[in-house]
Amino acid sequence: MKLDGIRVVDLSVFLPGPYLTMSMADHGAEVIKIESPDGDPGREIGLSDGPETVFFRNLNRGKKSVRLNLKDPADRQSLLELCAAADVFVESFRPGVAKRLGVDYETLAKLNPRLVYCSISAFGQDGPYRERPAHDLAVEALSGVLGITEGGDGTPTIPGIPIADVVAALQGLSGVLMALLRRVTTGKGDYLDISMQESLVAAAPNVMGPTMAEGRQPIVKHERSTGGSAFYQIYECADGRHLVLGGQEIKFVRNLLTKLDRLDFVALCERGPGPHQAPLIAYLRDFFKTRPLEAWIDWFATLDICFAPVNTLPEALDDPQLAHRGFILADEAGRRYLASAIRFHDEPARITLVAPALGEHNAEYPPR
Repeated sequence: MKLDGIRVVDLSVFLPGPYLTMSMADHGAEVIKIESPDGDPGREIGLSDGPETVFFRNLNRGKKSVRLNLKDPADRQSLLELCAAADVFVESFRPGVAKRLGVDYETLAKLNPRLVYCSISAFGQDGPYRERPAHDLAVEALSGVLGITEGGDGTPTIPGIPIADVVAALQGLSGVLMALLRRVTTGKGDYLDISMQESLVAAAPNVMGPTMAEGRQPIVKHERSTGGSAFYQIYECADGRHLVLGGQEIKFVRNLLTKLDRLDFVALCERGPGPHQAPLIAYLRDFFKTRPLEAWIDWFATLDICFAPVNTLPEALDDPQLAHRGFILADEAGRRYLASAIRFHDEPARITLVAPALGEHNAEYPPR
């Protein structure tokens, strides 16, 4: 597998770091999760249908757990010995904590110059927000992303997924893999400073036009991907369910409006997004309220249009596309797991449907 022989020491908790390291474990890396005596807080988050929470197992399956108290000199020495033989180190402490614990990059790089060290924090290792506590929602707010995520009443609404956490994890994974690739030629590791705030702002290039070109806040309900286009829009159905049109190319516009015998609306879409599309949006709102969602699914089946039903999460996990690709996995007890989204042709992910018990692998890594 791609990452066979790579050892990862993981001191991260909650979501960004564990998501990064689990992605590496799926593709062959040995991931040693270092947990405090109380364990990763994710062990207690959300619902459980087995020995661990769904939250924890979908971020930590396939890892090994070593329980250490880093305030204890002997346990800290054990960690240093693990790092001396590691390839990657990931931590998600507030800036300065790793140094106080004696596991900062400068200390570990002296022990192991080949080490790739990744720090994930809310705002990065320097700057005025350096020591400010924050989780995903606060980062979404400061980055401006929450300000353009409006509900039907025009006020900010909480996104359904922790986008800052996930994007930071993927930026961190990309950086770690780049550093490992570069190490092949230089023989040296490197230090990555991943900011959740920067990761989220970097993920918003498509909505920066009004701000960068004109210095203004986007008018959300008028912009291309946030409400100003009839063909990038959510519509309510007769049964209270919803569907989306998600493709603004004129070919899709013509396909639907030809079906509806309303080609007179095409010109509005050719002008681009904005308040001038309001008559078409109003027309489509009335039109889609005439039938329940299941009827629209059948109606759209033969049309070349970017359409989708707004699925519930249970419906999403039962989706035939995910089933065909084997993305939802189950262990012997029937507990479900999410598979790896990274698919290789020659070396597919090797998913281990087991999350470690706290400290389960301490005996495998005794101090030398």
